[in-house]
Amino acid sequence: MRIFYRVACVVALLGCVACEPPKPAPVAPVQPPQPAAQPQARPAALDAAKLAAMDAAIRQAIGEQKLPGAVLWVEHRGERYVKAFGNRALVPARETMSEDTIFDAASLTKSIATAPSIILLIERGKLKLDEPVRTYLPEFTGEGRESVTLRHLLTHTSGLPAGLTTRADWTGYQQGVERCCAEKLQSPPGTAFRYSDVGFVLLGEIVRRVSGSALNEFAAREIYGPLKMSDTRFLQPKGTWARVAPTELRDGQVLRGTVHDPKAERMGGVAGHAGVFTTAADLARFARMLLAGGELDGVRVLSAESIKLMTSVQSPPGLAAKRGLGWDIDSGYSKPRGTVFPLGSYGHTGFTGTAIWIDPGSQTFWIFLSNRVHPDGKGNVLALETMLGTLAAEAAGLTAAGTEARPTVLNGIDVLEKHQYAELKGLRIGLITNQTGIDRQRNRTIDLLHKAPGVTLKALFSPEHGIRGEIDASVGDSIDEPTGLPVYSLYGKTRAPQPEQLKDLDALVFDIQDIGCRFYTYISTLGLALEAAGKANIKFIVLDRVNPINGVSVEGPLHEGASSFTAFHRLPVRHGMTVGELARMFNAERGINAALTVIPIEGWTRTLWFDETGQPWTNPSPNMRRLTAAILYPGLGLLESALSVGRGTDTPFEIIGAPYINDVALAAELNRAGLAGVRFVPVCCTPTASIHKDQRCFGVSILITDRRNCQSVDVGLTIAQALHRLYPKDFNIQKVGGLLCSSQTISALAEGKALNEIKKEWQAGVGEFQSRRAKALLYP
Repeated sequence: MRIFYRVACVVALLGCVACEPPKPAPVAPVQPPQPAAQPQARPAALDAAKLAAMDAAIRQAIGEQKLPGAVLWVEHRGERYVKAFGNRALVPARETMSEDTIFDAASLTKSIATAPSIILLIERGKLKLDEPVRTYLPEFTGEGRESVTLRHLLTHTSGLPAGLTTRADWTGYQQGVERCCAEKLQSPPGTAFRYSDVGFVLLGEIVRRVSGSALNEFAAREIYGPLKMSDTRFLQPKGTWARVAPTELRDGQVLRGTVHDPKAERMGGVAGHAGVFTTAADLARFARMLLAGGELDGVRVLSAESIKLMTSVQSPPGLAAKRGLGWDIDSGYSKPRGTVFPLGSYGHTGFTGTAIWIDPGSQTFWIFLSNRVHPDGKGNVLALETMLGTLAAEAAGLTAAGTEARPTVLNGIDVLEKHQYAELKGLRIGLITNQTGIDRQRNRTIDLLHKAPGVTLKALFSPEHGIRGEIDASVGDSIDEPTGLPVYSLYGKTRAPQPEQLKDLDALVFDIQDIGCRFYTYISTLGLALEAAGKANIKFIVLDRVNPINGVSVEGPLHEGASSFTAFHRLPVRHGMTVGELARMFNAERGINAALTVIPIEGWTRTLWFDETGQPWTNPSPNMRRLTAAILYPGLGLLESALSVGRGTDTPFEIIGAPYINDVALAAELNRAGLAGVRFVPVCCTPTASIHKDQRCFGVSILITDRRNCQSVDVGLTIAQALHRLYPKDFNIQKVGGLLCSSQTISALAEGKALNEIKKEWQAGVGEFQSRRAKALLYP
């Protein structure tokens, strides 16, 4: 049954209308402007009371003989808490636990050895994620095995059983692999989640065959060595055994330095499902690498794209259990998440009593290493892991909603008020603003500066949509009724302040909320006004505001061609910068050399989204009504010349549609693409504005399931490519190029190239942008 949307009778046109390119900026080398004062970083203190509660919970569990001892590591934005508890060994003699104890990591092997090794080989083009396993293991065939892919193995959806029996008479690595290849499927691939050691044994063997090195050798060379994880390896040398936590008594002997898992032991200690030994310090280095997008201490181990792939939901649609590639996200094994860490965080556990959980949003991870199976295999830490996961999140300042209970972020106008307008004292100013120019109590910046002692506000300048953000056409000059000040339009006859408007001013002040996308025209207004200030030899002051869709993510190709009102500067589609940082970049790179000052944000860090700042939301433009729309806009905005993107409905930039689309078929096609962080639902709507106005349209609604891993440009381009393939006579893919500004990408999309291949063509340009961007950034 189709879902019908009730449409609003709103006629709206968002800020994406191109104009004649502005005159080129001067290119003569100039002295770079002095940077604005660095903002204060938000304190990252861990809550001492919550840490003490974690200590108490571990000690109580030790007292109840649920484990002999453990090492705990909690880290939040660089601050860490590390502690050892209880005993490393009870038999044959009691030994005190130490922070550098080496533990049998058990199934953490899957996450820190096997999965990243597979992903590395995928990066290098030697494996394909959705390729059948039999491509690499030809003997894995028959009885439906041909349909099993690497993705199925990595997400435990292959249909293979949980494990091999150890009762049968077999021994040795090769026999273990042969038996795994012979195991019968217990369900069709992709239809059920069943945690399977068998699948990861096969993945370990694939690493060996494809790379030419055994899994332990490959992981040591490609992962542990570069990360300086000096105590992490499969086969611990006897020289380290004194620091190894012993596990179970077996045949009258305590296992120490020998893998506990019976199957891995039979296979010689090296297997894809178990066998790695590690320390809390080494695991912390691995976690930091993940949080940093695949790099640590200047050494890149995995690409940022690979990290997102591994740690976002990759399970087939419709399954309740949500797994990444080698990582758990939301399943019956998610006890270390506790009750507070949000969906989108990820981790893993190990049978011996090991656990790790990582939350990218709050830059937090916690590690718990124990040998709960020592000495008799009867220990149990499942309830403890849940309790510790909850307390770790609370120690990092997260609330039950999974967001950090942080102080309200102060935008530039709030900081200016806090400083009693000191930076503007004695100046005659013109203010470039609109309805988003408010402080955190929703007082207008216009009114605040009009009343500020020692400040003379002489004129206002309005961007596209006017001073109140209500106009969807060319904007004329006007008067601001509450203050009686003249309002000069920067979206009418001219796009930049004119010399006669600036002659009696000492400074221009900019206070407008951007949304982090290249073709959202407020940043073009910023750039043109900055150029005008430079030519007039007056100051330019930016009251900085948060990037609502975070300041980390960068997406899409760099703009090519001449500067225009929807592509003012050489930026990717999603730039990950604030307006203050963009002003610094424009000023330096375009040779403007204006007297630029940025009043920085306080309390904001780059990973924060708008709803994590405590700032009030005001629609930046008529169709930008929710943070969800802002997140999707860099992708869906690309499509708006080609079909309806929801203008004139209740959910602009959250749906797409056209009269010729089969909505059910398109939703199925897009869901099969497996894009991270989104799902597509068939919809029908009748937009009252823009493309296909007053026509019944069918399409999809885009639901964000994991915003941290959602790449909106990927969403837009995937939709464009699907429509070009399904409806070549109706959908003109060339129209996407108007805002994408990359003819190479449009050609590749039209040719049907895979998105991953297309994105590789951007990498050099994006890398060059990241280097330029680093010089302008103000915030951690």
